[in-house]
Amino acid sequence: MKTNYNFYLKFKVANLISLFLVLASFTLLIIKGLNFGIDFKGGTLIELRIDSKNIQISDVRSAFSNMDLGDVNVKQFGKKGDYLIKFEKKTFEKKDGIGVIKDNVVKKLGSGINFRRVENVGPKVSQELLNSGLLAISLALGAMLFYIWIRFEWQFSIGSIIAIFHDVLITIGIFSLLSLEINLSIVAAVLTIVGYSMNDTVVIYDRIRENLRKFSNLKISEISNISINETLSRTIITSLTTLLALFSIFILGGEILRGFSLAMIIGVLIGTYSSIFVASPILKYLNVSFKTIEKETENF
Repeated sequence: MKTNYNFYLKFKVANLISLFLVLASFTLLIIKGLNFGIDFKGGTLIELRIDSKNIQISDVRSAFSNMDLGDVNVKQFGKKGDYLIKFEKKTFEKKDGIGVIKDNVVKKLGSGINFRRVENVGPKVSQELLNSGLLAISLALGAMLFYIWIRFEWQFSIGSIIAIFHDVLITIGIFSLLSLEINLSIVAAVLTIVGYSMNDTVVIYDRIRENLRKFSNLKISEISNISINETLSRTIITSLTTLLALFSIFILGGEILRGFSLAMIIGVLIGTYSSIFVASPILKYLNVSFKTIEKETENF
């Protein structure tokens, strides 16, 4: 599929939109912060199934709120009658603290209460998980940046770095805006987004380098436009097939996989956008030309 869209005319508007989204995401992270899940914050999680149709979410919230468990969060989970309860308390005075909670809940809500899952994460474990998650993201970014540094000229490296941080920051900013839970599966999604964004950017950068030698008399903005059009069909097909799989997981994968698939969907959309409208224009701002790659080749 041969296309001839003039992406160059849209670069400035797209860059202003990206700048706004990055600043908005950064502001949200400072002011609102992230909604860390039990993996990182610590506490107790209970998955509850109630057979009775007469019991409402307000009744479930009331049953847990009167037991001195700290901050209690109750939400519907999956099918009707399924609830996810999270609370701050991690340790209990009595040995069988969960057993006492079960007895109290059954007493207040009646029979037909099924405790399907109970998880407890202590403060030390949650802090270790948070540190490990941040370390994993940092190492992934570092490895990607090292690859770009040895693979391309430094101007291309800067474009790739900015595109990656652009994608990750906006994705996390959306999670902050919507107060979506950040857990280990979201860390895995962010790591995948980093790889996906880099892959898209490298494909376009490779074609730009080829065309810099092929059309040495053209400006970098024109060469970027040609290169994006030449790789556009590949970019669209890859993104669409990935999104089809992700939307299937989002719709059919259940509540547990919903956060992961949503993060991936956002990341793929932003990653595809940034490879065209963020990574490519940076080469123009850095005055990349045929002489740039020739000079780097001679030095190498």
